[in-house]
Amino acid sequence: MRKLSSAFAIVLLAVSALIAGPAAAQSLNVDIVGGLKTATPIAVVPFDQGGGAPLPTDVADVIRNDFNRSGKFRSLAKSEIVETPSKGSDIKFPTWRLLKQDFLTIGRISDAGGGMLRVEYELWDVNRQQSLLAQAFTAPAGDLRGVAHQIADQIYEKITGVRGAFWTRIAYITAVGLGNNTTYSLIVADSDGYNPQVVARSRESLLSPSWSPDGKKIAYVSFESGNSAIYVQDITTGSRQLVSAKPKGINGAPAWSPDGSKLAIALSYVGNPEIFVLDLASRQETRLTTNLSIDTEPVWSPDGQSIYFTSDRSGRPQIYEMSASGGAANRISFQGQNNANASVSFDGKQIAMVQGNGNVYRIVIMDRSLGGQVRPISPGPIDESPSFAPNASMLLYAATEGRRGVLYAVSADGLVRQRLLLSDGDVREPAWGPYRQR
Repeated sequence: MRKLSSAFAIVLLAVSALIAGPAAAQSLNVDIVGGLKTATPIAVVPFDQGGGAPLPTDVADVIRNDFNRSGKFRSLAKSEIVETPSKGSDIKFPTWRLLKQDFLTIGRISDAGGGMLRVEYELWDVNRQQSLLAQAFTAPAGDLRGVAHQIADQIYEKITGVRGAFWTRIAYITAVGLGNNTTYSLIVADSDGYNPQVVARSRESLLSPSWSPDGKKIAYVSFESGNSAIYVQDITTGSRQLVSAKPKGINGAPAWSPDGSKLAIALSYVGNPEIFVLDLASRQETRLTTNLSIDTEPVWSPDGQSIYFTSDRSGRPQIYEMSASGGAANRISFQGQNNANASVSFDGKQIAMVQGNGNVYRIVIMDRSLGGQVRPISPGPIDESPSFAPNASMLLYAATEGRRGVLYAVSADGLVRQRLLLSDGDVREPAWGPYRQR
């Protein structure tokens, strides 16, 4: 598996200077692949601006794209919108019934004074002619994308009963350039790939970004000191702490505990990669596994009671579960030749992983509430690094297309995929952040 290979390869990497600090990054190009005809139809009418100057963000477009990539909704194309009501009293319901729309979103944007805008929206049930939501936001023009994502979240929750996760952030690693001229960057962006910001940049590899539960920090692996080392960086202030730098072997695969007080990590100074838990306050480490095989890629269960990890103790990489205090480990993956790199849904019922068969590696989801039933959600042939959205409605994963690394955001049923690619480099190692504070 690529992850395991990376673990073995890190000792070969060399020293380089780190160039870090918040800065605008090159944007990802975004396009949606696939679609679902059975998804709920919803129309999002362009928001009325009262004849004001054009705004930097089309709020309705952002909401429409959020719905389309979710796999749950099918937004009416902007070109097919024949009427543009901005208030409930303006809606002609027969028109929207003829267009076969179940729900209708309308809105308006006005000057709130002091450099701020007031964004109002309404959600209507077309068949019942009933208002379902009516809310308002006040924000500067530069925050309109965030407002649009929050409106999409509220509508998604109202209709599905599940909290939306569009107003969240993602982290990923980019690699631009060739050979010794390659520059690696740790980037944080909106969930749809917009507004990218550089968190760290280096001439040597950056790996394994992991969000803290409060979304304020990211743990990651850097090779700037000549060997792998684990850092925790505050993404607001840019300050960072070195938390693990064993001079011998691997310091890798950090994963935050649900309460944010610990990191599960993989260390090999004891001879081969083993799972440890590092208390961030005391810096005391506790060894959890003792095995002659490779144990790596730990991830916590949502209740903090268990840790899942990848081990080849059965001869091939598989997913195992053990108590967060250590002890015996139980293998939980059995389909496919090998399985690795687990990501656990918020309720612990679903575990996404990379499943390999021959030379084909795909993302699959094991549903433990259905007796461990496994379903593939990516086509392969070289897919890796799955990461659930905080509501488990979508996942991020990395894929290789030709010689290029790209990201995909895919609906949990695998039917709608959004591709995010860098125009002149690779993008890899995605991690979906937690909910932002409302």
